[in-house]
Amino acid sequence: MCQRFTHAFPVWVIGAGILAVIYPPALTWFKGPFITYGLGVIMLGMGLTLTADDFKRILIYPKWILLGVVLQYTVMPFTGLAMATIFDLPKMLAVGLILVASCPGGTASNVVSFIAGANVALSVSMTAVSTLLAIVMTPLLTDYLVGSRLDVDAWKLFIDTIKVVLVPIVLGVSLNTFFHNTTEKILPVAPPIAVIVIALIVGSIIGKGKSEILAAGPNLFLAIGLLHLVGFLLGYLVSKLLMKNEQVARTISIEVGMQNSGLGVVLARENFAQMATIPGAISALTHCIYGSIASFIWTRAKKRARL
Repeated sequence: MCQRFTHAFPVWVIGAGILAVIYPPALTWFKGPFITYGLGVIMLGMGLTLTADDFKRILIYPKWILLGVVLQYTVMPFTGLAMATIFDLPKMLAVGLILVASCPGGTASNVVSFIAGANVALSVSMTAVSTLLAIVMTPLLTDYLVGSRLDVDAWKLFIDTIKVVLVPIVLGVSLNTFFHNTTEKILPVAPPIAVIVIALIVGSIIGKGKSEILAAGPNLFLAIGLLHLVGFLLGYLVSKLLMKNEQVARTISIEVGMQNSGLGVVLARENFAQMATIPGAISALTHCIYGSIASFIWTRAKKRARL
């Protein structure tokens, strides 16, 4: 049941977004510290799934992980800047878009990798490495790319990233290392909880920013849609060209195309205006849809190859 619930995560996230538009009060109660603590719970859950062996995989797949992380922190942030400029987004929406584009890969990518028949071990390792690097890379990239639009307190962004990323993950890994038998009992419910929290965060932000989203018009949706589309396509094409491995190309495509939008929302809320959180919420909806489409296409292709 937990696996089925988790695999249907696009349904829950999209459903939350629709409900938030139809009846915002159903989800806007999930706000303020709930969002920050919710992301902390997701990061803790990710930490509980990690062991020293996951980090040893870096030694097994160094070129694959390096390529994926480089694409994550080049393709997405600079595409985010390009989309914000091309579609002439209002300042705070542009800041939010660039911020979420500068975030690491999300844990949802691990689920999509599993469904799509990609390399799950590589996916988990890439998510872990890009998330740890986010402590430095996300504040630096946001400061560099947003600097011309807004004064960014890079130090505060750095401290907030440590609080919502590093601390929960270190705690989770520690618990998994020293209390493994206990964490094994908790692990089955960790992914469904993460799905629920992501849906609540997305619904809350969309519900609260409903008027701003409608006022932004199609430009915001096009910018975010193209951001993730470019991430999926370039992640696949570049890695397929360089690594000559279909499974690795699919995995890197998913990792690059799917951001940790929840982190983007929390950092935007803590460091910028409410409007800056909106791109993160729409981003979560968008990459879930793309991830579902990619997994469907690649699963069908895998079945045909067997025939």
